[in-house]
Amino acid sequence: MYIAIILLGIIGAIAALILFVLSKKFEVKEDPRIARTLEALPGANCGGCGYPGCGGFAVACVNAESLEGLSCPVGGTEVMKKVASIIGKDAGDTVPKIAVVRCNGTCEVRPRINKYDGARNCAVASALYGGETACSFGCLGLGDCVNACTFDAIHINLTTGIAEVTEDNCAACGACVKACPVKIIEMRKKGPKSRRIFVSCMNRDKGGIARKACANACIGCSKCFKECSFEAITISNNLAYIDDTKCRLCRKCTATCPTGAIHELNFPPRKTMPAGGTVATGKPTGKMPAEKQPTNEMPAEMQPVSETPAKKPFVNVLLPDKTEELKIHQQLTINH
Repeated sequence: MYIAIILLGIIGAIAALILFVLSKKFEVKEDPRIARTLEALPGANCGGCGYPGCGGFAVACVNAESLEGLSCPVGGTEVMKKVASIIGKDAGDTVPKIAVVRCNGTCEVRPRINKYDGARNCAVASALYGGETACSFGCLGLGDCVNACTFDAIHINLTTGIAEVTEDNCAACGACVKACPVKIIEMRKKGPKSRRIFVSCMNRDKGGIARKACANACIGCSKCFKECSFEAITISNNLAYIDDTKCRLCRKCTATCPTGAIHELNFPPRKTMPAGGTVATGKPTGKMPAEKQPTNEMPAEMQPVSETPAKKPFVNVLLPDKTEELKIHQQLTINH
């Protein structure tokens, strides 16, 4: 019994020695910058960078010749600057992005024609049919994007039945974009002061069919295309699209859209036109009121007196008629 225990101990010691020697011989040395880069990353493991977790992204950053095209959507520019300082490379500027739901088909403008009674899953519903409305391009409202988001940044509005993004929580990881089976969620530039303009529709049917299915649908009328002077709008498959890299946020296209399919977010209210036709801005116009306008007329008390004497009024004096009196006098003379 003791001999067996001793033999097992000797065999274990020899095996451990062999494993130790082999581990040293075939040791794979890891760049210490990978561990430091991993510590600088937010650790969300969302996959928004295109790599399997923060560990894969850290390895990619260290092994890459430059950081161009590499970005952590959760950490943004500040995190990438830290990573650049660790690995000794230039990070450049990262354009902030945010998820945008391109559907405006609320219950009022997109009436239901049936009721879905299956699994509460967008992927399953889209595989079976086009949805509860006549528009097969709109939001199904079953919450696959909500389940995919780990930042509590997207929810289903129970009134409209459409997914809505909470800007303050969105990390631009792109998980909701991948989860949406009808592809109505897009990553777009956040824009200065979080202002952005986009076509909130994905319906590619012809105008009449699209308008019948949803009153807010894009009908491909090309009015926005003709209005834009920056070549930011294109029309393809009966659907307008605004390129956020060319858009100057002038909002002219929004005013010309006949169906309200183009949305503008976080802009100040437009200036209203009063009945007079001038813009009511609340600022002084530089003009005096009519009653205070200067005139060239001199007050009556200061006007000079004319030297020409005033004409006397003409008086028509009627002289008494003497004809009758003369006739009476002649008659009396004859009688005498």
